[in-house]
Amino acid sequence: MRKPSDESRHAFAPPFAEKKRKRPDIIADMLRERIVDAGLKPGDRVPSEWLSPEQLSASRGTVREALKILEFQGMIASKTGPGGGVFARAVAPGEAIQTVTNLFLGNPPSLSDIYALRKSLEPELAAEAALALPEAAIENLQAKLRLYEAEPVTVEEEYLQRLAELDFHAELSRHATNAVLGFTCGLLLNLLRDLPECRKIYQTPNPGLKETGIFYQVELIKAIRSRNPDKARQIMAEHMAEAEAYMLERARLNRETER
Repeated sequence: MRKPSDESRHAFAPPFAEKKRKRPDIIADMLRERIVDAGLKPGDRVPSEWLSPEQLSASRGTVREALKILEFQGMIASKTGPGGGVFARAVAPGEAIQTVTNLFLGNPPSLSDIYALRKSLEPELAAEAALALPEAAIENLQAKLRLYEAEPVTVEEEYLQRLAELDFHAELSRHATNAVLGFTCGLLLNLLRDLPECRKIYQTPNPGLKETGIFYQVELIKAIRSRNPDKARQIMAEHMAEAEAYMLERARLNRETER
């Protein structure tokens, strides 16, 4: 098994592994905690006294750098002119998922890593959906199916249909009652969309694969409608196992072709 390089280990080291942090980072953490502890909602003004260099025991330049960090992280937004100031902001799930996806694009995880998580998490997502997914969301799932039921005319159309299949799973993740589960599943789907290795696989025509995907998703909708979490979990587990087998085999064939 390939060992991670020193570079990759450092790239994904947790924040608490850092030995020495710069002053702007420390100030940003202080302000973040104050915003959260005060319960500021998106659009609420951050009190100007919180940003006072004197109160923060920091220079104006350090405070500016700290605010840039929080703005980059999506915690605040700055407005100029009349009524301007610093305001609390909420990070949209899709925005956060794309940011984390970008982190992995330079040092992509393997397909085996992605599917190790999908095989564990997506069956639980399906079981949760069977218990709590609203009727309107079930209708949205069926609408996703209709997007790729028609026979594609071009290779590009088939590729877009493959992405629409991922949208089916994304719809489940968006409605997860467990927000952490939904976010993680959404991140894995975004990696499958954006990683070059996956895009190459999806661009390879395979009509039979679409039929298999539709079969599982139709059966899954039935299990969700009947509010049967055990059945939904089983169907999704089988779907993920088959998807993993296909993706790994296709990746192997692509690598052999490139040699």
